[in-house]
Amino acid sequence: MTLSIDPNVIYAQSGPVFSMQMHRPEKKNALSQTMYRALAEGLQHADADDSVKVTVIHGTADCFTSGNDVNDFVMHTERSDDRPSVQFMKAISLARKPVIASVDGMAIGIGTTMLLHCDLVFASSDAFLQLPFTRLGLCPEAGSSFLTPALMGHQRAAELLLLGERFSASTAKEYGLVNAVLPAGKVLAYAMQKAHELGALPGEAVQTTKQLLKRGQQGPLAETIALELEHFKHLLHSPEAQAIMLAFLNRKKS
Repeated sequence: MTLSIDPNVIYAQSGPVFSMQMHRPEKKNALSQTMYRALAEGLQHADADDSVKVTVIHGTADCFTSGNDVNDFVMHTERSDDRPSVQFMKAISLARKPVIASVDGMAIGIGTTMLLHCDLVFASSDAFLQLPFTRLGLCPEAGSSFLTPALMGHQRAAELLLLGERFSASTAKEYGLVNAVLPAGKVLAYAMQKAHELGALPGEAVQTTKQLLKRGQQGPLAETIALELEHFKHLLHSPEAQAIMLAFLNRKKS
């Protein structure tokens, strides 16, 4: 099995199930650019390896991910297609094999938008999600401005993306983003069980079905991701976003 390039992203394989754990608990699993690269490479490995049928993405027992590492984010403000975070968005949106997410604790920003690309999502009863882009002076990313209203309708998507407030796992289930809400401490075992059930099915049939399910998305989704990135780059350098980032970093230092 290939090795992760980042110690904060741990690869493992159990039979047909390949898993990637975001493991940076001291930073609430905040994602650096090398972590994004490891996640992207893990998804590419899973698609290329015939022994893998399903990928599971999870965090630690009390946290999925708090989103971008702000310090790392500020140091890498370019938004080119070579940026590892963009490569991860593309890898998860184009993954041929099923991707399952197991969500405990917080799932902020990309921690929520990546779920829109997963085929099955299971969350703990104490999990909470957030799309805080407008609160940061930014706009949605990872195709979420397209996928969210397609999944739950305009008004619900506007509630989450315009107001940027936290919402519970039960609300996420009601809105169609989460398949099942389970007791805390039970989610990963359940996700792995479902992954093994899926991995036991004929692989070509499963992958073909996923391809058919997503057939109408690919063109508009790729276009939306590119458009979001252009707007994101512009907003990132706006006075509002810069002031919010600076205030956040100053709070962290104090």
